Amino acid sequence: MAMASRQALLCSLAPRCLWLLGVILLMDASAWPANHSSAREKAGTREENEILPPDHLNGVKLEMDGHLNKDFHQEVFLGKDTDGFEEDAEPRKSRRKLMVIFSKVDVNTDRRISAKEMQHWIMEKTAEHFQEAIAESKLHFQAVDPDGDGRVSWDEYKVKFLASKGHKEREVAEKIKNNEELKIDEETQEVLENLKDRWYQADKPPSDLLLTEEEFLSFLHPEHSRGMLQFMVREIVRDLDQDGDKQLSLPEFISLPVGTVENQQGQDMDDSWVRDRKKEFEELIDADHNGIVTMAELEDYMDPMNEYNALNEAKQMIAIADENQNHHLEPEEVLKYSEFFTGSKLMDYARNVHEEF
Repeated sequence: MAMASRQALLCSLAPRCLWLLGVILLMDASAWPANHSSAREKAGTREENEILPPDHLNGVKLEMDGHLNKDFHQEVFLGKDTDGFEEDAEPRKSRRKLMVIFSKVDVNTDRRISAKEMQHWIMEKTAEHFQEAIAESKLHFQAVDPDGDGRVSWDEYKVKFLASKGHKEREVAEKIKNNEELKIDEETQEVLENLKDRWYQADKPPSDLLLTEEEFLSFLHPEHSRGMLQFMVREIVRDLDQDGDKQLSLPEFISLPVGTVENQQGQDMDDSWVRDRKKEFEELIDADHNGIVTMAELEDYMDPMNEYNALNEAKQMIAIADENQNHHLEPEEVLKYSEFFTGSKLMDYARNVHEEF
């Protein structure tokens, strides 16, 4: 709702409703602007999510829409082990759980985490996300393979997709079979065209326009296929590239869509978002530091199984919390910066570290 509309509504309501509106406005003001999207915020019906490629890919540094994955560090530190770090979790249990993870990363048991140990851990947790995606994709493939022949045509997928959008499945299937025109709104048609491009890209040579279970995995999760990862990179560059040179400058990478900021608090949030993107561009994506990111550089950056990138990430994660500047992480540092590693702030870290470790 626009700010002006909210103000008009405030003026017209009785005073006893003002407290409720204040809560709503406070919640809305603390949220990211529209361009700060994630798969969780965009979640639709369960059926639609089963067959639609997710915008958010666990352990991948950019979302499908080109935004930074704000949960990346937590995903590659925790893997699937996120239970116990919710906001309402008991701090003592969370501290103990975090120290258990610390001991697993600390392979040589010297009570310090080195960059190599963190690199190995990141690769291990990323592999966990890969296995999780494979298991989920297997279930989703069964949902779009009605005859169970192990191959899905574009038309079969299209029927299921439109059914998830509220169309009658039998009616859609009949019209597609008879080459009759489908009444689809413009937005849905645009989504279908984008999905069709992605579908054909996932169809490995020799192309038969049918996806196997492995190809369907690449369709849903491009990080599992080099060809689809390249396709994802091309799509991101296409969306962000303003001068058509098929590469990204810093201004292109950090630019915001017009009209996403409604108030000063929103502006401050976007300023922070821009700073994060600028740092990522200059320190990690632009490998040769020439101010331009090529598709090859972006592909290397996006590849979740790139060991060199994992080492860079390990060094960066250590640097965030390395207060004594010894290039290692110690228990006290991990607990103090728990919000960076787990998304949850744990209090009394220094007093409890020896008890928990």
